[in-house]
Amino acid sequence: MTITTAVTEDIPALVKLINSAYRGEESKKGWTTEAYVLDGDLRTDPPMLEKLIQTPGSLILKYTNDEGIIEGCVFLQQRGNRLYLGMLSVSPLLQAKGIGKELMKASHAYAREQGLSAVFMRVISLRHELIAWYERRGYYLTGETEPMPDDTRYGIPNQPLEFVIMEKKIE
Repeated sequence: MTITTAVTEDIPALVKLINSAYRGEESKKGWTTEAYVLDGDLRTDPPMLEKLIQTPGSLILKYTNDEGIIEGCVFLQQRGNRLYLGMLSVSPLLQAKGIGKELMKASHAYAREQGLSAVFMRVISLRHELIAWYERRGYYLTGETEPMPDDTRYGIPNQPLEFVIMEKKIE
């Protein structure tokens, strides 16, 4: 396994991976699916990922196997003295094999290298199993919430949704 920074040539594979981890029928093969709370097949698209990759202070780490196939990824963006972590994605058929944990370790190492004080993320409040997974890795609920965006390109809520903010201090 190798964890490196994604480049624009990786975008097609990243879009496929991220969408398969969160949306549609394929996502239901793993435990990270959001398909039961958001209708639609897209979590991201090429223009969104290209914009994220090109934004200063942002990067996507990719986890590749020995054949060079991307099996996991995570989006990171420096925001002030903290690192935002989003779209942690692992292929549904490979979940629970430690790929997500390795990407989290790499994210925390990156935050330390940058001299940042914490890593934070947004999690859909109804995703109790995911919140518990992050809590087992040292994250805590900050008490902050954010509304779900009105942009329906990346999923249509089938019930009222909001995000909770979770954070982990970096030593």
